[in-house]
Amino acid sequence: MATWDMNWAWSLPLIVLTVVTHVLGLGVINERLVGRVSHEVKPRHLTALFVAVMAAAALMVTVLLAFEGALWAAAYRVVGALPDNRSAMLYSLSAITSYGHANIFLDPRWQMMGALEALNGMILFGLTTAFLFGMIQAIWPIGSRIHGRHD
Repeated sequence: MATWDMNWAWSLPLIVLTVVTHVLGLGVINERLVGRVSHEVKPRHLTALFVAVMAAAALMVTVLLAFEGALWAAAYRVVGALPDNRSAMLYSLSAITSYGHANIFLDPRWQMMGALEALNGMILFGLTTAFLFGMIQAIWPIGSRIHGRHD
């Protein structure tokens, strides 16, 4: 199999796996946070509750994205694209965020895989942005309902 074919053969299943993992993880985060908040709100604590929920969501999403980066890092190690776990994880987080300043380079045979991880990161961060925006829309109106406002 040609070199780029192997990049695609490894990357496409990883993209599917991380997107499905991400969507399921976001669903769990949503159930745990928004589900609980919508029933246990005291009017005078709305701002603190909003801040706490958004902070918890940001932390959970960060852990989820780091886990997904670790899946890519493990794949880099399995195919021999990077020499150790530390560099594999650093490269992966750099690629998935499109940061790209890690000064670590994949073995030339696997460079397309790095580009595909960056593509995957765009999908994951798009989902994350939509999710966090949805959480804001779900939680913010709780205050309006409690105070009888409909702005």
